[in-house]
Amino acid sequence: MADAFVIGAGPAGLAAAIALRLRGLSVNIADSLSPPIDKACGEGLMPDALHALGQLGVSIPSETCFPFRGIRFEDGRHRVDADFPRGAALGVRRTTLHSVLAERAERIGVRILWRARVTGIHEQSVEVNGARIAAGWIIGADGAASRVRTWARLDRSWHHLRRFGFRWHYRQKPWTDCMEIYWGAVCQVYVTPVAPQEICVAVISRDPKLRINEALAHFPCLRARIDHASLASEERGAVTASRRLRRVTNGRVALIGDASGSVDAITGEGLCLGFRQSLSLAAAIAADNLPAYEAEHRRILRRPAFMAAFMLRLGESPWLRSRAMQALARKPELFARMLAMHVGESDLVDFALAAASLGARMLAV
Repeated sequence: MADAFVIGAGPAGLAAAIALRLRGLSVNIADSLSPPIDKACGEGLMPDALHALGQLGVSIPSETCFPFRGIRFEDGRHRVDADFPRGAALGVRRTTLHSVLAERAERIGVRILWRARVTGIHEQSVEVNGARIAAGWIIGADGAASRVRTWARLDRSWHHLRRFGFRWHYRQKPWTDCMEIYWGAVCQVYVTPVAPQEICVAVISRDPKLRINEALAHFPCLRARIDHASLASEERGAVTASRRLRRVTNGRVALIGDASGSVDAITGEGLCLGFRQSLSLAAAIAADNLPAYEAEHRRILRRPAFMAAFMLRLGESPWLRSRAMQALARKPELFARMLAMHVGESDLVDFALAAASLGARMLAV
């Protein structure tokens, strides 16, 4: 018996288990895999994600990560970058992050069931390895293809857009203290420094067959930088989706992370969303008020969804992207204002003003 049972022990599920345990609840969490669990992602933790991790009592050992000061956009002709308004971000291997979260959960008393097969949920119990385990609350953190979402009848969504991402690591000294985003005609490529001698390269596109080597052909300058670097990992792929559910709770069941909806990986905010949702969900459960989580979940998604729509539009329109890059290169403080909103340091009103100014400059280019 536990107060809460979390299904799915990825970063979002572990964050939820930690947040609930810090509220004094007893927590079980189960996953069919064993640690460390890997997944293709850009591996950058923005300052707002680090703030949420701090509230969970989680810190990344300095020797296992690489700090970076801001974001850089490149399109082959123009380059623009901006610093985060407060604090630095961290590049960290997904497996390292997962290990740190799992260790934190175990240390504070979360019971973790690895290689456990969850086959169903009931009103106040979960079927695990053929047996029922009682639970007052059930949290689905089992990813974009969530079975908990189906079992709880929460599958109805407003919007669903899929793209495809692939990731490699290279043994290469980082050449910048920024996360770089390279914009091309058919894809975006992310380069994140994750260690003093290692970088993560990820490509995102609408084409499920576009691999990193093919994508790099569109970015000769980037390819030249890493052409002689050796690989430090195998290629790993994943689906990235923009999906908004009508509801994320039903009775005493709640969804979190990608199971509860997601924004395209172009924003780099997927992990942060899961961490912030975990804190909100734990507060709502402690108050026996899941409707509060419903409302807060919508609010948490609003800013990343807005940014995803904006950035996807840039990715789909070469003309718009070219004009925007020229305008931002001439007025980099606009990029800084937009980055501040992206990491939660300003509001949508300031972003709207910056966007209006950007639009005027684009027309003048």
